[in-house]
Formats: sequence, structure tokens, C-alpha cells
Amino acid sequence: MVRPELVSFDLCPFVQRSVIVLREKGIDFDITYIDLADPPAWFRNISPLGKVPLLRVGEEVLFESAVIMEYLDETTPPPLQAADPLVRAKNRAWTEFSSGLLMTQYRLGLARDEAEFVQLAEVLTADLARLEPHIAGPWFNGEAFALVDAAFAPFFVRHRLMATWHPLPRLDDLPRVRAWQDALVERPAVVNSVVADFAERLRAHFRQHGGFAAAG
Repeated sequence: MVRPELVSFDLCPFVQRSVIVLREKGIDFDITYIDLADPPAWFRNISPLGKVPLLRVGEEVLFESAVIMEYLDETTPPPLQAADPLVRAKNRAWTEFSSGLLMTQYRLGLARDEAEFVQLAEVLTADLARLEPHIAGPWFNGEAFALVDAAFAPFFVRHRLMATWHPLPRLDDLPRVRAWQDALVERPAVVNSVVADFAERLRAHFRQHGGFAAAG
């Protein structure tokens, strides 16, 4: 396999998904950080949607995090996807669900006051409740860490951090979600999937954009 290059923004949760898979697979890779607010011309030339992540493999460019994760999994054994096609399909559906969670979570970080913050936190908690009966434990499918776990990990990393800025609804009524979160945020590939000062950078980003919770 040609040594891949991941084009990244340092706070992007979708980039983090790709890094987690690269770390899990033990793939040697390069990472290039760009400023999405002022992207270089070369990035605009190769990114069809103007978004990260991009994965450059030789002269080829892949985009969309779910696609990048599957490519990495299919080209570097052992697989992180279930052998059963039905389980794989269901995992893809939940991966799509996780993308919606991340978008709501970003809006939560930008909430301008406590009322908006609480309202969005309740939306997130209701969405997490949808997950509860589907988590086999300790990972989503059971004993084996899978791509769907990598897809959700960035959400839970941020959820735990944001709870230190301002109280979020506790997960006591969602024991499977809580245990899954604890396992994900402590997994080495997840711990090592962000920059060293990620917590400070994330809070500064939301504070800069007027986020209520980050300002405290």
C-alpha cells in the first residue's frame, strides 16, 4: 500500500474517524493540517466538496470519512467490519446516524445561551437513547472493535469534554451508552487520534464563536 496522506483540520471529528482507523490498523501515514477558513489553492483544486478529510493515495484522492474508513479497512487486514452483510449494512446506517449526532453536538457548542444549550442537550440525550438497545457491549457489535465504533468515538470524546464546561444530562439511564463511551475514550487509537492540546483548542474555537458553555 502506498503511504497515504490525510488532509485534515485539527478539530474536525470526521477527520478523527479516519485517524482512528489508521491507528487501529497500524498504517504509516502522513497528515497535513490546513486552515479551512483560508484553504490553500492546492486543496481547493483536489477537494470536490471543499471539505476534509481527504485521503491522498499516490495520485488518487478519496473524500468522505465513511468511504475513507472502508477503503482503509478493505486494503489493510485484519478487517474491522463484520463478516455478515446484514450487520455491515446496519453498521453503515448507524454510522450515518452518528454524523447527525456530530452536527447537533456542534450546534450545542455554538449555543448562545443556557436555554439553547439545554434544549440541544436534551435532543442529543434523546438521540443517544435510541442507541441504547442496539449496543451489544463492550463495543457496538460485541467483543470486536469495528468501524462503527470508530465513527462514534469523536462524538463521545467531545461529549465528555463539553460536560466539563457545563453540565450535560447524565447517562445514568443509558448504561450501555455510558459504558461504551468510557471504553471508546480510553482506547489508545482514540486517545492518539487528536492533537496534544485538543481540549484547549476545541474550547477556544467555541469560545471564539460565542458559545455559551465554552465561555465559562
